[in-house]
Amino acid sequence: QVQLVESGGGLVQPGGSLRLSCAASGIGFSWYVMGWYRQAPGEQRELVATITSGNSTTYTDSVKGRFTISRDKAKNTVYMQMNTLKPEDTAVYYCNARHSRSVLNYWGQGTQVTVSS
Repeated sequence: QVQLVESGGGLVQPGGSLRLSCAASGIGFSWYVMGWYRQAPGEQRELVATITSGNSTTYTDSVKGRFTISRDKAKNTVYMQMNTLKPEDTAVYYCNARHSRSVLNYWGQGTQVTVSS
């Protein structure tokens, strides 16, 4: 059974930091491109960052220089360090696992991030 379990969301003031974690089980972790998406109320889900098994990363423009995605193959876990948070970063953040050579694609349940004073 595949599971992606996110943690680390919460309420933070503007300018603050959070670290999201996503623990994966039931998949061959090294075969998957791991990513973080987010969805704000009334908005479409958007891709925030991705990381390959070779640690190549991509970021959406709005988070470049503030967010850092990383992965730990020993723990089957992907992280996203979020610094200098802004109110517009408020959203539900979802972990995603996309197989690098097939159509297999999995989602976590989401974790709420709220940036507000």
